[in-house]
Amino acid sequence: MNIVKPGVYRHYKGQLYEVIGTAHHSETEEEMVVYRALYGEYDLWVRPLSMFVESVVYHDKSVPRFLCLKAF
Repeated sequence: MNIVKPGVYRHYKGQLYEVIGTAHHSETEEEMVVYRALYGEYDLWVRPLSMFVESVVYHDKSVPRFLCLKAF
């Protein structure tokens, strides 16, 4: 599985997020990415690691869902 490092990431739609780290779901033990929006209310989010690192098709191109801009 891919390792996501703490840092600043850009979502493919343009918003910035700070990855805090990874955690495990308490019931399934699925690895999750914990991250904070760097806009608005600075909400805290979690997303399955497999989904965080996958590519998506955007404007007819395959692009990473989240692109690391700066790892800490």
